[in-house]
Amino acid sequence: MTDPDKGARDDGTAERFATYAAFWPYYLREHRRPETRALHYFGTGLGLALAVVAVATADWALLPIALVCGYLFAWLGHLFVERNRPATFKYPLWSFASDFRMLGFWLTGRLDRELERAGADYPQS
Repeated sequence: MTDPDKGARDDGTAERFATYAAFWPYYLREHRRPETRALHYFGTGLGLALAVVAVATADWALLPIALVCGYLFAWLGHLFVERNRPATFKYPLWSFASDFRMLGFWLTGRLDRELERAGADYPQS
């Protein structure tokens, strides 16, 4: 049986999410470890900084580098820390938006509550 809001079948295999609201908790669960999120924040911050410099200096060659930086650190986190497949491959726009949303929640001190609500809180050892 399939629940279109959950994005997964009863047998645990993944399927497409019907809504962003259903995707968001999944995204957070895929970023359960603090180290993964830290790599995302670093990559997103570096990418934003390069994009700002690109616009300020009209050096448009920096824009692709900004994207690479943003994704490189995130993907390293998924590969070596989280050991899962980045959601970017199936949900590129929702993942891109969620990177910034997660960063915003973290910067405003509200991420722990979101992680807990999504069932993505990581036990402290």
